[in-house]
Amino acid sequence: MLLFETDRLQVKGLTQKDKAYFAELFTDPKVLELIPQKAFTAAQITHRFNNNLNLDLSRLQNEKCVFGIYEIGQSELIGLCLFLINADQEYELGYRFRTAFWGKGYATETTKGMLDYYFNIMQVEAVTADVNIANPASVKILQKFMSPIQSFYNDRDHCTDRRFKIQKDDYLKENYKL
Repeated sequence: MLLFETDRLQVKGLTQKDKAYFAELFTDPKVLELIPQKAFTAAQITHRFNNNLNLDLSRLQNEKCVFGIYEIGQSELIGLCLFLINADQEYELGYRFRTAFWGKGYATETTKGMLDYYFNIMQVEAVTADVNIANPASVKILQKFMSPIQSFYNDRDHCTDRRFKIQKDDYLKENYKL
């Protein structure tokens, strides 16, 4: 099931063949240190993976959903697109990519695609994103689209996060200038 496309990427539902690359995104130390997050166990990976297979789009409104990111014309999972709801019950976006696909502009492209989907398809009024301040690449990406609204200590991940936010009206005004 295709969720959306960008110039170079497709975001769609996970399939069984994606499991090994999915696992890599939850165990690769380079990926995890920037979140930061401990590596998942095999049981945790299986549970998370199975929970996100065959997603019903109605779940996007109420719960965390994970979709695969693929280069157009390719079948290899390169990253994950996360539609989240934060502790303040606000819509939140997230992403992570396998290290072989870092530095190609894919996270920026995915962020724009997610914002388009949130605002134009789901019709939400605002979107947030939390980022570890020690992750300069993601901080820079979020600054392109959103405004920082607060920094806070993330007890679960033991780091300082910065929350970014954008309102639908502001995004649509800026988007038409591009």
